[in-house]
Amino acid sequence: MLSTDVLPDAPTTAAGALALFDAAPAADAEFMIGTWRGAELPTHHPLDGLLAASGWWGKQFVDAETVHPLLFPTADGSALWALNPALAFGGMGLATRVPGLKGLNFSRPITALKPVLGTTAPKARLRTTRYRGVDSATMVYDQLPINDVFRVLDDTAGSETVLGAMDLRGSSRPYFFVLRRDDSLQVR
Repeated sequence: MLSTDVLPDAPTTAAGALALFDAAPAADAEFMIGTWRGAELPTHHPLDGLLAASGWWGKQFVDAETVHPLLFPTADGSALWALNPALAFGGMGLATRVPGLKGLNFSRPITALKPVLGTTAPKARLRTTRYRGVDSATMVYDQLPINDVFRVLDDTAGSETVLGAMDLRGSSRPYFFVLRRDDSLQVR
């Protein structure tokens, strides 16, 4: 999925994405329960392209204490599996400093390393936090200084869509992505 699939007039700058984010209503934590397919929203952030290159599929919110922030499709595409974000984001600094790494496709190696990178344990929690002056549903990573804050773009049944802003310690601006509810695949 591409961000333009769910957001045809997607902003392409951090300022445009922040304007859209700030104009959207807060997401309620209960609204986030379910499985969501994701896509990056490129805004010239240093992380742009890394999730797409990894083969990232989306996120799953089982309940407030059970969140799987990084879902990937199985090799045959019939199900999803959860990746441990502490392992995945451990090399994030290197990937943003070596431009050639951003152009590579990591999906095949990540799938091959599922026995090492995969987890069945939740790696984040769902809370309501205040971000940019608004209380909104927030995914709080257990082992990383990252919060993903959500605002509702569409709450119509069957096309629920949220805009996520990744608030990452040390980053001067958020990294943006969109999520659309998609319960079509099971997480194993």
